Amino acid sequence: MIFSPLSLLLTFALLEVILAGRDCLVAGDSCSSDETCSPRLRTLRQCVAGNGSMKLGPGARSQCANAVSALLSSPLHGCQCKRGMKKEKNCLSIYWSLHQSIIHGLCMRDYDYVRLASITADSDVGMTTVNRCLDAAKACNVDDLCQKLRTEYVSACIKPTAKSGLCNRPKCNKALRRFFDRVPADYTHELLFCPCTDTACAERRRQTIVPSCSYESVEKPNCITQMRICNADYVCRSRLAQFQYDCEPSKTSANGCKQGNFGACLLAYTGLIGSTITPNYVDNSTSSVAPWCSCSASGSRREECDNFLGYFTDNICLSECHSAHNKVECTDSWFWGRGVVDIHVSGYSDHCQASVQNANSHFLSFCCHLWHCVI
Repeated sequence: MIFSPLSLLLTFALLEVILAGRDCLVAGDSCSSDETCSPRLRTLRQCVAGNGSMKLGPGARSQCANAVSALLSSPLHGCQCKRGMKKEKNCLSIYWSLHQSIIHGLCMRDYDYVRLASITADSDVGMTTVNRCLDAAKACNVDDLCQKLRTEYVSACIKPTAKSGLCNRPKCNKALRRFFDRVPADYTHELLFCPCTDTACAERRRQTIVPSCSYESVEKPNCITQMRICNADYVCRSRLAQFQYDCEPSKTSANGCKQGNFGACLLAYTGLIGSTITPNYVDNSTSSVAPWCSCSASGSRREECDNFLGYFTDNICLSECHSAHNKVECTDSWFWGRGVVDIHVSGYSDHCQASVQNANSHFLSFCCHLWHCVI
């Protein structure tokens, strides 16, 4: 099937409209103004406050279960939150009120947290020179948004505080999240996943997130502790769930990813940057990544800790995503005025075609994710 630029634009606009109707903030407001839904939502919030439902008395579990059952048929069920949206934390607090595992004492693997990141390229700057890491930095510098937000996070991460002389990590992390949430992945992914063949290049890549402030500390905390802190924060918990879903490895999948979507896995990975479990390159000699934590002294939870860390250090899906990004070089400028092009998107089971005109090559970004395409 051939998609015109106009039909592609209308399709994605319609998708935005459909998903906008499932916004948890809107659903929460709707529920709060409804005399039937509102008391059930208040009951549910009491259920998940603190560490359980004991605050409601002897019949707490029954009341909680009834509230959940009733709310599953309300606008709250199926509502979603957009990564980087305004009031993201408030939105996720509503989402997790309904999905929190505390009520049943179970770990609910419910991954309705959806990101709708921009994937269009606003620049036709080529990125196919030998040193793609240096080229990625140059490309970012000529894009107003990328340059502005990159300057902001670097400044926030290197500026020492007056009291301690150390960097302000919370401020640094906030600026990093702003950068990776708002700058198109065409730029952020090339900065973070550019291929390197020497240690100088690898060190430049490792320094992308200013690890001395955002990543490293004097001692490595236990990963179980970091997981607990992350799970107590709505945004971090949701981003971790998204990462574990989109980057879930599979030995039976042709590309190593259960979901088969390289672009989504890399987006989910960058979504963790600026959180308690920020991942980064462990050194400048390999492409190995991990959060700054260890599993020593994990006691009876050692297996759980190893499994968590293994999602970064021994994950065939994440490795294949990284490798695919390194192997393929595909730019908007290549497609300039070449007419109809058949695009096979790496990591996807389907492919799409797009009609390309001289002034509309950016529409290809809807099909060809982040240079992960093979012509």
